[in-house]
Amino acid sequence: MVESKALDIAIGSGHEVENHGAKFIPIVRSAAWAGIGFRTSMEYVYVCVDDFMHDYGLKNFADEPSAFYGLFRRFGASLHDLTCKRKEKYLGDDLGLYKVFDGHGGKHAANFACNHLPRFIVEDEDFPGEIERVVASAFLQIDTAFAEACSSDSTLASGAPALVALVLGRMLVVANAGDCRAVLCRRGKAIEMSRDHKPMCNRERRRIEACGGSVYDGYLNGQLNVARALGDWHMEGNKGCDGLWDVFLSQDAVDFARRRLQEHNDPAMCSKDLVDEALKRRSVDNLIVVVVCLESNPPPNLILPRARVQRSFSAEGLRELQSFLDSLGN
Repeated sequence: MVESKALDIAIGSGHEVENHGAKFIPIVRSAAWAGIGFRTSMEYVYVCVDDFMHDYGLKNFADEPSAFYGLFRRFGASLHDLTCKRKEKYLGDDLGLYKVFDGHGGKHAANFACNHLPRFIVEDEDFPGEIERVVASAFLQIDTAFAEACSSDSTLASGAPALVALVLGRMLVVANAGDCRAVLCRRGKAIEMSRDHKPMCNRERRRIEACGGSVYDGYLNGQLNVARALGDWHMEGNKGCDGLWDVFLSQDAVDFARRRLQEHNDPAMCSKDLVDEALKRRSVDNLIVVVVCLESNPPPNLILPRARVQRSFSAEGLRELQSFLDSLGN
């Protein structure tokens, strides 16, 4: 799934929201925090690059912000499908909450994607112009390349739900396959930049059944709680959940993050605060939270306009009022 919002990637039609005010150029600050939770091992890997073009030796966006974030969780599954969403312009008070590369059944697929996906993106001759096609192509290339690696070494067999977020100038591009989630905060409102690929979703269920699979008790083939990923269909592994988003609604996470950033304006502390709160809420999965701030200042307090209270009289009330006025005239 690739969404672009001049900030977001999903393969498919895109749109831009209207620009309210002066051109906004993001100032990118990010940090991540991990918690093993109640698992016996950490299954997530992630990458945070706040100056993507510089780190990869590119000069196309030398004068504008460029950043890359990704998270993979290990497990066994296969991609073979990718969908995408929309484009929007940065407005102000933008904040990203991203879980990035995720995996099961061994970390090989997650590590492979984490190490090679950025290279597949920047080495595409159409980057950064045709960014949605480039990112979708990179996901498919990773899937194919890892399948080839597994064919020569069966011990690598594994899979990884994946999510990446790129900041290119005033554009945010988000791509995902699986149940990692990216959420954008715009003026206090949570905007989901990715769609969870869960087996119980009607669209995913139909796709799974068309491919000869099944959904049993909410799980793909009775084993996995995710419908898409990078890597092989390696179906051995634990039935899983997805950490933060099992105990936070998207809007709850945004509200919580904004309050913490208003207190300390530190994305690293905010990431830790979110992980600690998820553990207090009894999340049983590994947790990695990446917080990306797009301004140097903390989020502003939102002043909501007072709602106008509309008052009206019932017909009976009007009759009683008229009767009272008539009695005064007498």
